[in-house]
Amino acid sequence: MAIDPREKIVLFIDGANLYAASRAIGIDIDYRRLLAEFQSKAYLLRAYYYTALVEDQEYSSIRPLIDWLDYNGYTVVTKPAKEFTDAAGRRKIKGNMDIELTVDALEMAPFFDHMVLFSGDGDFTALVAALQRKGKRVTVVSTLTTQTPMIADDLRRQADFFLDLSELAKTVGRPPAAQREAAPAVAESDEE
Repeated sequence: MAIDPREKIVLFIDGANLYAASRAIGIDIDYRRLLAEFQSKAYLLRAYYYTALVEDQEYSSIRPLIDWLDYNGYTVVTKPAKEFTDAAGRRKIKGNMDIELTVDALEMAPFFDHMVLFSGDGDFTALVAALQRKGKRVTVVSTLTTQTPMIADDLRRQADFFLDLSELAKTVGRPPAAQREAAPAVAESDEE
């Protein structure tokens, strides 16, 4: 990872995009270890996590994660997802957080040296270019290891650095919850 320890860094996490990439490579992200990893590299100013939430659901599977992140060092930014019916009559949910992430990154720009963007969405190419014009360095985290790369080629080319999530997973990843629950428990030895 090409982060100078003297830099002030910020993490901007496109929650839906990181979730899709981590699922595609078969891991869950350990968000506690993710913070620790970047805190050990440089001065971590903020870690933002962006996601849309379906408001009318009684229980949202993402709610426990959002609550945990909120209490454990992340700035969580949410908005209600929009629900609509497509031309084929299928119920669809749309919750794009690109504008919120972009505005926050540009507002924070005077205070950081290096942004780490967790997204492969090509829509962020203009943001990366704008930050670079302000003298900021940008690392993009996504993956190329899947059948179809999860990062847009133009975003990868624009970034100062690309970090493959499969590499980062060696320190911040863990098997998905279903695999952890299926694994047999390892008994601790009483011997010393």
